[in-house]
Amino acid sequence: MARILTVDDSPVMRQMVKATLVEAGHVVTQAANGEEALRIAATQVFDMVITDVNMPVMDGLTLTRNLRQLPAYRTIPMIALTTEATAEVKRTGREAGATAWVVKPFNPQRLIEAVAQLLN
Repeated sequence: MARILTVDDSPVMRQMVKATLVEAGHVVTQAANGEEALRIAATQVFDMVITDVNMPVMDGLTLTRNLRQLPAYRTIPMIALTTEATAEVKRTGREAGATAWVVKPFNPQRLIEAVAQLLN
């Protein structure tokens, strides 16, 4: 069981990701944008962060860069869960600190496998 922070501006996507992760035995905290997630992460430490890339207020790559500046988040896995799949965006994501990339619409089993792999 891991404590996972999920970040997405779509309520439907947040619910789908949460249901998938909870079914796999994880504890999930949700945020609707990067700014909200950064506030939450400043008060709690998570084992993993899963974030959308394109969001209002603060996008997922900016969130990832900011989290990587915090000592507790320098080495934890961060998954970008997004519709963006170009090589350029993935490169930018890796430079920001993303550990893995999962493309939406996501396969629930694939997400669970990616989470398990990165946590082990």
